[in-house]
Amino acid sequence: QVQLVESEGGSVEAGGSLRLSCAASGYAYSRYYMAWFRQAPEKEREGVALIYPGRTTTSYADSVKGRFTLSRDNAKNTLYLQMNSLQPEDTGMYYCAAVYGYGGKRWTDPTAYDYWGQGTQVTVSS
Repeated sequence: QVQLVESEGGSVEAGGSLRLSCAASGYAYSRYYMAWFRQAPEKEREGVALIYPGRTTTSYADSVKGRFTLSRDNAKNTLYLQMNSLQPEDTGMYYCAAVYGYGGKRWTDPTAYDYWGQGTQVTVSS
């Protein structure tokens, strides 16, 4: 079982940067796929970035590629999302998620994940 707690988000102007963190606790933490999702009001939850268990291999949504960087510090059991060149369309609630195995589902499918953080608000003004 994994428990996830996101750091506080924030508000920035377009072009600014924010760094989110997700603190995890639980058995076999390093063996879980971990991802960031986001959800804007009245929109579906979408996958932002993924990191593979025990590796530095990552995947990103096309909309954030080149601007966001996902990393994991296994010694601290913490996941990070560095967000640069933020745009208004990046605004939303950001969630940390984890799963041991996908069972045939894609990483961008929210139903594939067993564990979720409480969410943190990111607001980007134009």
